[in-house]
Amino acid sequence: MRLGVLDIGSNTVHLLIANVRPGGRPLAATSQRTVLRLMRYLGPDGEITEEGVRALVDAVTQARATAKAEGVDELLATATSAVREAANGAAVIARIEEALGQPLQVLGGETEARYTFLAVRRWFGWSAGQILLFDIGGGSLEIAAGADELPDAAESVQLGAGRMTVQFLPHDPPGEDEIRALRDHAMELLRPVAERFESQPRPDHVVGSSKAIRSLAKLAGYPVPGWSGIERMVLPRRELKAWIPRLARIPASARQELPGITADRTFQIVAGAVVLERAMKAMDVEELEVSPWALREGVLLRYIESLQWSAPGA
Repeated sequence: MRLGVLDIGSNTVHLLIANVRPGGRPLAATSQRTVLRLMRYLGPDGEITEEGVRALVDAVTQARATAKAEGVDELLATATSAVREAANGAAVIARIEEALGQPLQVLGGETEARYTFLAVRRWFGWSAGQILLFDIGGGSLEIAAGADELPDAAESVQLGAGRMTVQFLPHDPPGEDEIRALRDHAMELLRPVAERFESQPRPDHVVGSSKAIRSLAKLAGYPVPGWSGIERMVLPRRELKAWIPRLARIPASARQELPGITADRTFQIVAGAVVLERAMKAMDVEELEVSPWALREGVLLRYIESLQWSAPGA
């Protein structure tokens, strides 16, 4: 069966097409990304402007056409914080659904964390034990922890890289006072979250799973030999913290010359680095491992499970 997952996030509209079967792992066939950075299109009252809605509809229409051309049997369309929290979210969702020709699943923050945690658990396997997960999107930061496929604790915090760039780092490059204000704000929101996670066992693995974290790991981390010959990236907090002032001094237009920083991340990578470093500090971890699987794979895996349970004779 050929499935597509359309992830409408705060930074990109990303279509992942994979071949799947009950009991098997998804085999990616096609990946198509449209960079939007929806935080640029927020109006004074928190609404997505008409220009932003048109950009969304165009990206969704293109993804739908690609899915049809690729012979997708079913398209799983999801939206996360940018659409979820917009003041005109209901109207935007209606426009997206019209372009899709089908319903849109709008994920809450904790649901987003749970899908991502499932993907990370499957990637690392049962032998990984207790996992603590960080996932930074454009609008929110998800944190989850547990030893099973579903986390025992999961929270979504409004510390997304795009959101924090708009709110705290309006200048390019940002000033030291702006970075300091973001650090203080992030820690203020993260401190009570860390307290609520104190009852969780000490993690065997701390994992980061988003594109922003993968970019930062390529910049400030290091590779180690992985299982089955797969290269594994590790990101230490000390190196990440040391890179923040260096990143902040470089104009966004020049950041893509750095290792791992792609053109769609240049504007918000500083905020992402600050938020991740503060999250690691708040949760008392010194390094994390990077998972190549995240939300889209989690959505696929959950759907595959539903196929397995609904199969005749299951």
